[in-house]
Amino acid sequence: MTRPAAAPRRTRPEWAGRNYVLLTAATIVTSLGANGALIATTWAVFESGGDAGDVGMVAMARFLPLVLFLLIGGAVADRIPRHRVMVAANALNFVSQAVFAALVLSGTAELWQMMVLTGLCGTGQAFFNPAAEGMLMSSVTGEQASRAFAFYRMAMHGAGIGGAALGGALVAFVGPGWVLAVDAAAFAVAGSLRAFLDVSGIPDRKPGGGLLSDLREGGQEFIGRPWLWSIVAQFSVVVALIGAVEAVYGPLVARDELGGARPWGIALAGYGVGTVAGAVLMTRWKPRRMLLVGTLGVFPIALPSAALAVPLHAVGLTLVMFVSGVAMEIFGVSWMTTMHQEIPEEKLSRVSAYDWFGSTALLPLSTALAGPAENAFGRTASLWGAAALMTLVTALVLLVPDVRNMTRRSHGEPTAEGGPALDGVPAPGRAAGTEPASADAEGSLRGNG
Repeated sequence: MTRPAAAPRRTRPEWAGRNYVLLTAATIVTSLGANGALIATTWAVFESGGDAGDVGMVAMARFLPLVLFLLIGGAVADRIPRHRVMVAANALNFVSQAVFAALVLSGTAELWQMMVLTGLCGTGQAFFNPAAEGMLMSSVTGEQASRAFAFYRMAMHGAGIGGAALGGALVAFVGPGWVLAVDAAAFAVAGSLRAFLDVSGIPDRKPGGGLLSDLREGGQEFIGRPWLWSIVAQFSVVVALIGAVEAVYGPLVARDELGGARPWGIALAGYGVGTVAGAVLMTRWKPRRMLLVGTLGVFPIALPSAALAVPLHAVGLTLVMFVSGVAMEIFGVSWMTTMHQEIPEEKLSRVSAYDWFGSTALLPLSTALAGPAENAFGRTASLWGAAALMTLVTALVLLVPDVRNMTRRSHGEPTAEGGPALDGVPAPGRAAGTEPASADAEGSLRGNG
């Protein structure tokens, strides 16, 4: 008697489709390179004779075009296939980092050259980030969205652990140029993977009235949701302060107090371990009031600034960075799940662009002023001030009712119109757990390039 053929055994979860796997694999590759490159860029400035002000200027050169082009990048990503935008951005990042690496390895890198090349890298990120966030959210449906986002972020940050630790060690042993070369190669590999993304299942977007019209529509979607603009306003301050601490003060404290690049790399790796632990937690934990829980998780993010102000020994700093990583991941998964649930698919990239724009708007200013602030107030006072300000703005955002009351909608849960909620997509005019934000409204700290 012929036995019936056994059903093929699935090798991955049902929610992990082809696009999700490709996106995750590409992000792992870029996370390995990017975390080391952040350390390498700072030490490249030091080796060229630069000081804290020069480090801040190079960081500003990266963040300024990121802010300037984000909204345009979001509108472009909602008009043409998102994977093409992502591949083009990765190509630009590959070229800029490869030239940067060559200049550093040859010993001829000058401050203006480093600023121009990091500016090109920031431009690539401005177009990449909204397209990538929209693409990721389009690749996931159903009640397992939060678990899918948690696994994605766990893979990204897990790779970041190795990238930060290896980057710090390589900077110490072989110099920053080789680390920048590895980052360039990572962009090339990731862009090749993203070229195979399948967009045939994503509905065609209706032609709009032009780029400005698309930007205006995305802005209306953004300002019509109090939970959205209030948290983005909060993170405009939080991200700016984190940028100044991690790009300027952290490396300076490591150089002057902790012994150099390697302990700072280990501390950043501790943060990465914390994000992985937080992502593992969020694969199991699905808080109903997700924005409230996520916002409460922002308070510990101020701890690294305080630890550097003391400063703690390298072991203590690494432990604090670990706790901060767990907290950031609780917020990150909660935020992505909320965006996926509340924002219509065809507007994801534009709304994500406003999110990224608001969250990074103050980065150029904060990194440029980090050096002068140290001269004016002292490094310790600047770090304590950063910790206090992060705590204050996080407490203020809890005053917004939508942040406290936003709830997770279960699959099939009735909407205001009486029909079931399908696949985590919000019904028109209704935000889960809240009243409609506006009459015409319908219905992420972040990916890595």
